[in-house]
Amino acid sequence: MRKVLFAIVALAVIATIGSMAVGTEAGSDGRPTRYIVLYEPNASPAAVKAAVKQAKGRILRANNKVGVATAISASTRFRSDATRSAAIKSVARNIPIGRARPQLRPKVTLEADQSLQKGLAPRRQSAADHSSNRDEPLAHLQWDMRMIHATPAGSYKKERGSKRVLVGILDTGIDGSHPDIAPNFNRSLSRNFTTDIPLVDGPCADEPDHSCNDPNDVDENLHGTHVASSVASPINGLGIAGVAPNVTLVNLRAGQDSGFFFLQPSVDALTYAGDHGIDVANMSYFIDPWLYNCGNPLHPVPEDSALDTAEQRTIIEAAQRALDYAHLRGVTLVAALGNGHEDVSLPSFDGQSPNFPPGNEHDRTVNNSCLDLPTEGNNVISVSSVGPSKTKADYSNWSYEETTVAAPGGWFRDEGWPNPALAIPNQILGAFPQSLAEEFGLLNPDGTPNDPSVVRDCKGSTCAYYLYIQGTSMASPHATGVAALIVSQYGHRRGTGTTLHPLFTQAYLEASATDTPCMRNMPDGTFSYAHKGRPPSYTTYCEGTPVFNGVYGHGIVDALRAVTIGKDVDTG
Repeated sequence: MRKVLFAIVALAVIATIGSMAVGTEAGSDGRPTRYIVLYEPNASPAAVKAAVKQAKGRILRANNKVGVATAISASTRFRSDATRSAAIKSVARNIPIGRARPQLRPKVTLEADQSLQKGLAPRRQSAADHSSNRDEPLAHLQWDMRMIHATPAGSYKKERGSKRVLVGILDTGIDGSHPDIAPNFNRSLSRNFTTDIPLVDGPCADEPDHSCNDPNDVDENLHGTHVASSVASPINGLGIAGVAPNVTLVNLRAGQDSGFFFLQPSVDALTYAGDHGIDVANMSYFIDPWLYNCGNPLHPVPEDSALDTAEQRTIIEAAQRALDYAHLRGVTLVAALGNGHEDVSLPSFDGQSPNFPPGNEHDRTVNNSCLDLPTEGNNVISVSSVGPSKTKADYSNWSYEETTVAAPGGWFRDEGWPNPALAIPNQILGAFPQSLAEEFGLLNPDGTPNDPSVVRDCKGSTCAYYLYIQGTSMASPHATGVAALIVSQYGHRRGTGTTLHPLFTQAYLEASATDTPCMRNMPDGTFSYAHKGRPPSYTTYCEGTPVFNGVYGHGIVDALRAVTIGKDVDTG
């Protein structure tokens, strides 16, 4: 059951994301609407429930640890009536949270398609030829792992990660049965915090059991599975290997089948991570319906109403409460910086918010007090994206204030462009659920791929599928994997697990990253993407030095240096 995020059009997998609502503002017709209710953590549940009931609403789900609840009401006065109660701090519509979208790439011609298929034929090793000290069969397609030295001669030789280290993937789910994920997947700890919504995900009757509650080991979108494999695909003689091939993957599903996220599942997933020993959490998403959430009364957005401002303030506080809860309980938080090709420290215009309810978009004069969440949340490691040449991908956001590190996220326009035969390998190869490959029509009757974006590898009778895509969503899990190696190498035992304070983990990550100078190819010190066919709006101005700047932060992550830097890092 899904409205798939990726549609296959003329041999290209293209991200299709629309502004779809799970409900609309309750109007005169009295249609029920969902709301987020913010109250003080550990407040009396009875008092909150009574206040919501008094405002003619009903609580559907509550997280008392951070003070966030989802409520439903048909009253047009619910928000104003509910906030009159001393038990409730603020109320907002139940806002979608959207994924950091992989960048679109152009269609490829049949001629290029054929040359790609010839040039990308997977190298097959025999079982006798393969050992734990050799590359995985598709390693030659993983330029990303070579860039950060996550290879048999690199970090794998020193540290592959510990099974005791838990990595939570907050995404659209993980295909726990994928052959190149299953060995590292912890089904018992995994949770699905979402309920399928027919309006955006399709009718529940499409599911075999007619249930709107998906199992905790499926991904009917593909995004979460791809992200998870970059973190921790095992070294098993099949397909690819992740940055930390021995760590444990935990599915903390916060996203719908359709690729949309909602605040309550996201808050609940972060709370669960804090309560259940998750060491590192990857968050490749951003918050809708506001491209930038502007709730600072000292820096108002003139085009926003008082209701708009209050709503955004609620989103900001609820999201930060959940991030704080996880951070204070030992979770290292890693997020994608976003694909808007802009400096998020200097936003000035937003013409696409609020995209919920549909049709309410208006031009907004935004400012630096406005936040792109969760990447601009406190204690979040924000990751920008680079291509094979280590140049910032044109789509990637950057920020002197927010960029922590950079990582390979793919960029089809990098080396060799505009030669289409080199476009696809410049992206990131990651695990792809077979069921989706079949549904999208990407496989021939014999199971072989019919599209160059898809690669198959088989070990005996077991076959697995992989897909090329790009985006800061793909960069973030590379940094997450390095963080997991750091916890494995320098952490200490805690019960049955291993732990390292998030600030120490971040210190190792930053200190071990490869210093990378700003890109500049114009007399004024900027970097133009005109030679890549991009308009002036893609021009990047990078502030800083090779040690730290707005494009690369502290540098490009390096798995080998991260696990060998040792006492060079000051964690005192």
